[in-house]
Amino acid sequence: MKRSVALSVGLCAVLAVVACGPPRASSTGPATDESTGTVKVWLFQEANNAPKEAVVAEAVTEFQAAHQGVTVEVQYIATESRAERMTGAFNDPGNAPDVVEYGNTDMANYVAVGGLADITGALDSWAEGSGLDPRIVESTEVDGKRYGLPWYIGVRALYYRTDIFAELNLRPPQTLGELVETARQIRAAKPDLYGISVGGRYVYGLAPMIWAAGGELATKQGDRYVSGLNTDAAKSGIATYASLINDAICPPANCAQLTGTASVQAFASGKAAMTIGGDFNRSTVDAGEARGKYAVVPLPGTTPGSVAPAFAGGNNLGVLRSSKHATLASQFIELLGGRTYQQKMFAAMTYLPTFTDLQDEVTRSNPALEPFVATIKAGTKFVPLDKAWATIDAQGVLPTMVQEIAVGAKTLDQAVAAADEQMNSLLAKG
Repeated sequence: MKRSVALSVGLCAVLAVVACGPPRASSTGPATDESTGTVKVWLFQEANNAPKEAVVAEAVTEFQAAHQGVTVEVQYIATESRAERMTGAFNDPGNAPDVVEYGNTDMANYVAVGGLADITGALDSWAEGSGLDPRIVESTEVDGKRYGLPWYIGVRALYYRTDIFAELNLRPPQTLGELVETARQIRAAKPDLYGISVGGRYVYGLAPMIWAAGGELATKQGDRYVSGLNTDAAKSGIATYASLINDAICPPANCAQLTGTASVQAFASGKAAMTIGGDFNRSTVDAGEARGKYAVVPLPGTTPGSVAPAFAGGNNLGVLRSSKHATLASQFIELLGGRTYQQKMFAAMTYLPTFTDLQDEVTRSNPALEPFVATIKAGTKFVPLDKAWATIDAQGVLPTMVQEIAVGAKTLDQAVAAADEQMNSLLAKG
């Protein structure tokens, strides 16, 4: 992933597993809701932050002009230090922000420790709220309550080398089965290339294949999640993905340890004919050997014309439960996360908007985004909204499973059964 979309669940785990003591917010919110004073905002620092700062500054000026006696103070924090910063904020409300940008995979943890405010009421009454993509909105909900405004989204699709496909008289694969066969044909014809670069540590490359086969990472039963891995549907998707990490496509010796970032870099550098990458990876590809020689299509599903559900990565804007300016904070995120400023932020930072009509609008002016927006419209999925997911990710449950299958250490059934058991144990602990 790119920028703060690149927030992996593994980093989220730092908050729950590594930080000195689990962050635990006060069991009750503040008694006051002040209508003047300073609204503190924490946003993520980007590699090229100036365009983001300019848009945010414009929003701040507009907000302050409309709210006399209010000052908005924005601080940009490094994504790498967010675990420590949020731990401090939850443990010391006096120095905490009112508004925070956070990766959507961090949300379950923040909600579990009582750090984020339930802003369902504010968003339900927000006039613009009905225009948000409902599938993306679902990733901000826990037990029917909303804890964030989805600010932007990132999804993955299938990158392929147009020159190689033309040379070998190949078409973009129409199904996952055809993807596997096409990758084999390319590797056979060009042994110096990976048919597709994918990795044993690429959870968001694996998950769409599980979902496309009708499986789930986990399902909710009653008030808790249980693993969905050890089902025929999920195992079918796992088998498809693991079959790509094969000497005839992407050799385990080279690919079993690849992450998503490394997989995309292999494609960008000319080492692979295909990869699964995000809209946020285009700049990386354009900076490499593949520049001008690639196209993108939605990752196909199991039947012709279908699209594999993508993981809906992205960032939200939320309000801390400790905020003494809850109403002002909600109003500010509605401005910064509203249609006007999402449009401005796309122009500045190419953040894919979460408003359905804006997705159509940016596609018309930026045709390269069409396969990603088409992927969103086909339906996205999300990781289980359970704080245990951070530990599952930190312990590499899914990567270990894929790697064991790819290198032949375990059969598919053995590896899936072990991962399923480990997931259930961690989910039961919460």
